[in-house]
Amino acid sequence: MKIIHQYYVYILASKIRGTLYIGMTNDLQRRVYEHKMGIKKGFTLKYGVNKLMYFETFQNVNEAIDREKKLKKWNRSWKIELIEKENIKWKDLASDWYDNILND
Repeated sequence: MKIIHQYYVYILASKIRGTLYIGMTNDLQRRVYEHKMGIKKGFTLKYGVNKLMYFETFQNVNEAIDREKKLKKWNRSWKIELIEKENIKWKDLASDWYDNILND
């Protein structure tokens, strides 16, 4: 039996057209939770970047890493265009993932 791996390249924002962050992970729900809870110190905690605006799924880790690197080199307007192509209203795609945890 072959194990299928999933990798994600994602874009977070602080608000609509706010500060952006691009990352890569093998567990999107866990990683977004870490951003929302401020578990790891760094850029996203400092600038309040914790809303999931966009993500892509990969089965090959090297493809995910390459995509992350390419997106990080894009200019800001291209990143915004990519988000708005799929998420015109800038809805936090993870807004209801943690209702039981974050609302207690």
